[in-house]
Amino acid sequence: MTEARGEVEVRLLNGEQTAQLEEQLKAVFAEAFTEPPYGETSPADVERAFRRFRSQTRKAGFLATVAFAPDGTVVGMAYGHPLTATTRWWDTLTTPVPDQLRRETGSRTFGLFELAVRPAWRRRGIATRLHAVLAEAVVNERILLNSRPEAAAAQAAYRAWGYQFAGIAIPWEGAAPHHVLVLGLRP
Repeated sequence: MTEARGEVEVRLLNGEQTAQLEEQLKAVFAEAFTEPPYGETSPADVERAFRRFRSQTRKAGFLATVAFAPDGTVVGMAYGHPLTATTRWWDTLTTPVPDQLRRETGSRTFGLFELAVRPAWRRRGIATRLHAVLAEAVVNERILLNSRPEAAAAQAAYRAWGYQFAGIAIPWEGAAPHHVLVLGLRP
């Protein structure tokens, strides 16, 4: 699926197609996450963020949306895959949540791992389009993501798209607190 509007084309890609864009996606990450509150400024930060990327692209149900400028440059990305029945995502919450919320089946929840747009390409609706095309393609009941609470623009977008706050998590050792947000897609 391809959606072209204005000067940016948004493509829905599978894991194999997305893996071929790894270096360009790293460049998007490096630009998008240098700003506060993230401060991911070094090549080591980018490598850390992408250490699981190749294995993620091989997961069943992996999907990505990628935004391309007219010259073919990647200017935005969103990607993830369904969470397994044994996911530890819910275990990173700092307060317990009801079993009904945290129950995973392997097909219930799509984990959205990255959503980013290069700073020079923001405020053009690209993130909204990336998310909309991805959400339309997802066959799971819901989408789950983590977001830094200080990232005001991201938090506002997630609220506008219908995400609900589920709790606060420390997703990895040494990480800042993140809001866990859930978007119901279908019952």
